[in-house]
Amino acid sequence: MGWLFYTNRRVQTYSDEKAEVTRLCTFESDTRKTELVKACKVGSTWYAAAKVMNLDGSPVEDATYVADDDGSITFAAIFLTRYDEGRWGYKDMEECAGPVESRAPLGLLALLSELKDPESYAHAWRQRCRDWVAIPDYDEGDRIKLAVPVTLSDGSTCQIVTTTQYRRGGKKRRCYRIEETGGLVRLSKASLAGSELLSSAKGDASPVLAEFFAGEGS
Repeated sequence: MGWLFYTNRRVQTYSDEKAEVTRLCTFESDTRKTELVKACKVGSTWYAAAKVMNLDGSPVEDATYVADDDGSITFAAIFLTRYDEGRWGYKDMEECAGPVESRAPLGLLALLSELKDPESYAHAWRQRCRDWVAIPDYDEGDRIKLAVPVTLSDGSTCQIVTTTQYRRGGKKRRCYRIEETGGLVRLSKASLAGSELLSSAKGDASPVLAEFFAGEGS
């Protein structure tokens, strides 16, 4: 399905968007009904858990999902959104359609029904969401090794960096100091996937702190 834009501009705020996602995930036929269980927005993308139930109470038969104890199935719906000259628009898809956007929170994933096929698009999508959540959020001063060297705009590469920050417009912004050159570079969160912490700023602060954090990890 392509993009659908609303020309009446009735969707303008976060609350408007959530209400519209709720409406889109709520419908009923002669035999089934679907309702929104949870929705959350990450960036410009909405992730929703929608539950499908048979009106007669019988288990829902589906080729992708295993019915839950109450006979229902709950699947993930992804809504890409953007504004074009003040008009809100969306493009929706189910998790089994292989969406690229994969930043759904773990709390939402926990609501979804079990999948029948471990090789399905939906299974791979859920794993990418978990991988995204697992990317570390490093502290300032942490020295890290990237899983894969990053190629910079001048053609050079870097792999070992130290987390630091700089100020712009009165705000602190995260960046990384390259070990080989001392230069600064901005890195996307995705580039930190699989990275390794070589030394912790917290642990290096003092012998007492080092002992404390070592004890926490045991």
